[in-house]
Amino acid sequence: MKKLVLAIAFIGIGGFAMAQQTTTPQDKQARRAEMQQKMQQKEQEHLDQMQKDLNLNQSQVAQIKSLHEKRKAEMKAEFDNNKEARQAKMEAMKAKKAQMDADMKKILTPEQYDKWQADRQAKMEQRKTAMKDRKMMRKPMNTAAQEAK
Repeated sequence: MKKLVLAIAFIGIGGFAMAQQTTTPQDKQARRAEMQQKMQQKEQEHLDQMQKDLNLNQSQVAQIKSLHEKRKAEMKAEFDNNKEARQAKMEAMKAKKAQMDADMKKILTPEQYDKWQADRQAKMEQRKTAMKDRKMMRKPMNTAAQEAK
């Protein structure tokens, strides 16, 4: 019984230790490069599958590939155009948040304001945790669905 409790404790502590690791910019770049490589591989597999299923000739495959590349470039351009609007919206939201903080600081006593800030921070952490949990819950379902194909 003691061994079981001890083993569970080590597993729990190990899980928390793994969750606390921070990512560096190099890790993000490596992960991004890996994701891009996987996407290119999936695109090629999809194109190969289309060629096989639809009995396409090489000319058709080349045309479809150029069509996909053109569409991807259009989507990227549209995303870049919308980037400015998203950034402006974020700045407006930050300004509203700063204004609310200033207004609350005027209304509340320093102790109340500190408590309000701590409560807000705790709620934000809960939301982050819930989002991570939802993300973790989605991964197994997606992989199971892909394996079924």
